Amino acid sequence: MTDIAALLARLRIMGDSARAAEMAAQNKAAREYLGVPAAEIDLFARTERRLHDLPTRCALARGLWESGVHEGCILGAKLLTQARIRPQDAEVWHIISDWAQGFDGAALADCAATAGAKRLEADPARLDAVETWLDSPNLWTRRAALVMTLPWARLPHPKAQDHAIRARVLSWAARLAPERNPYLNAAIAAWLRALSRRDAAQVRIFLEGPGAMLPLAFRQEMLGPDVVAEDSGKDEEAI
Repeated sequence: MTDIAALLARLRIMGDSARAAEMAAQNKAAREYLGVPAAEIDLFARTERRLHDLPTRCALARGLWESGVHEGCILGAKLLTQARIRPQDAEVWHIISDWAQGFDGAALADCAATAGAKRLEADPARLDAVETWLDSPNLWTRRAALVMTLPWARLPHPKAQDHAIRARVLSWAARLAPERNPYLNAAIAAWLRALSRRDAAQVRIFLEGPGAMLPLAFRQEMLGPDVVAEDSGKDEEAI
């Protein structure tokens, strides 16, 4: 039995058929679900990260993702989720960015995005590559550009470079907002909600500009119902 087959076999033992059916109905993506709780996969991944060197973890992560088993993909992503990777993390970033081109739903995309965000923090120059994802025909790849950059929205004490990155990602959100896609809207909203705790003024500027087309409920949440109602009234008068 290969190492990948052994890991999948252990996940199957940890699974629950009733939970698997619920997960399949919730996620909708056509793949095998085992019904393993996320907390148990996380503990499993922590153990495996300690047991293997980086090249082995990369090989295991690729194989687990290619298995198509939901929990296998999650385990693979978690094997690569680490703040500091020595001696260098180029292969890890290559794997994650390759996965991003084939994302087909939020659950796996968000798990891989957590690993990817740490690689972007380690080398922000990689944002140049992420920006090209905005032109992808894959909705989930476009969405990942926002999800993977969430750490910059959450920074409590941003430096000049961080402010520049925030402005850059907000420009991405402005590009995606006209699509009016609910999944993209949710990703934009999550980014703005996180940023509002650090820079409410910047969020307001966005919502009064390119974010004006976001759902009314979200704009009311961020700006206040009275402000949004007043803005809507002005729009009606203009019409």
